[in-house]
Amino acid sequence: MHIAEAGTGPLVIMCHGFPESWYSWRHQITALADAGFHAVAPDQRGYGQTEAPAPVEAYTQLHLVGDIVGLLAALGEKTAVIAGHDWGAPVAWNSALLRPDLFTAVIGLSVPFRSGVADTKKPTDRMRENFGKNFFYQLYFQTPGVAEHELQHDVRTSMRKFLFSASGDAPSERVFGQAPETAFFLEQMTDPDEAALPSWLTVADIDFYTGEFQRAGFRGGLNWYRNIDRNAELMGGFVGAKITQPALFVAGTRDGVITMSGGRPAVEKMLKDNVPNLRGLVLLDGAGHWTQQERPAEVNAEMIKFLKAL
Repeated sequence: MHIAEAGTGPLVIMCHGFPESWYSWRHQITALADAGFHAVAPDQRGYGQTEAPAPVEAYTQLHLVGDIVGLLAALGEKTAVIAGHDWGAPVAWNSALLRPDLFTAVIGLSVPFRSGVADTKKPTDRMRENFGKNFFYQLYFQTPGVAEHELQHDVRTSMRKFLFSASGDAPSERVFGQAPETAFFLEQMTDPDEAALPSWLTVADIDFYTGEFQRAGFRGGLNWYRNIDRNAELMGGFVGAKITQPALFVAGTRDGVITMSGGRPAVEKMLKDNVPNLRGLVLLDGAGHWTQQERPAEVNAEMIKFLKAL
């Protein structure tokens, strides 16, 4: 597993989302190190310079949590605070849930903790019921090869459109389910002019992400989505379980995940019901999905305040 790290002190492991890498935490690594912490951001399974197993079933939440447990051991540490954004948030939440002896506190960005519900139907079947004949990206990602072909056709354009269109600077929030199911993923997104990017996103950032996915491809990250049903089965024994460690949640008001989750009231209830030791719920006005990249100063301040109070 490839990592980026800086600083000495209490360990903080930061898990990225899709389609990203350790680089998504570039602003936090230095800030946390300067604040007296050992900041570590791995390329997770299937990304960047970390191994990418071929079998789809090698990307379940149990595998991903196991990777972080192994990282903790490899660093020679006994405990850590774990943070996660986007798909990294379930890894962080589930690491805290499954191994409270190792992960003493948790920070979630964008994706709130869902304890799950007992259901006789698979999550993807529920998605098909909810979206009917309309496009939903998580269903589009299910068939191996389809999304890979689209995203890898022109990696730079894919990354530029994805990063901009899910941000708070996009012309409008993406409304899931409005396109027909025959649509392609990227055709629903805005392609910004690289000469007029928002201040948080630079040409150098696009260069970095493009290089990473040109080398490693998108299949590893997409395989995380292809385990949604398998995760529900594997985690079935933990339905209703609560995370009891101190926790912080940060997201943007223009994040499509918050919209899909029912907005602020629903997210607040979800977290308060399932994370009883929640010490902060911060929604950054106008921020989109890329929380810690779009608003690094505010996210850094919230994280450091939370960490220093532990």
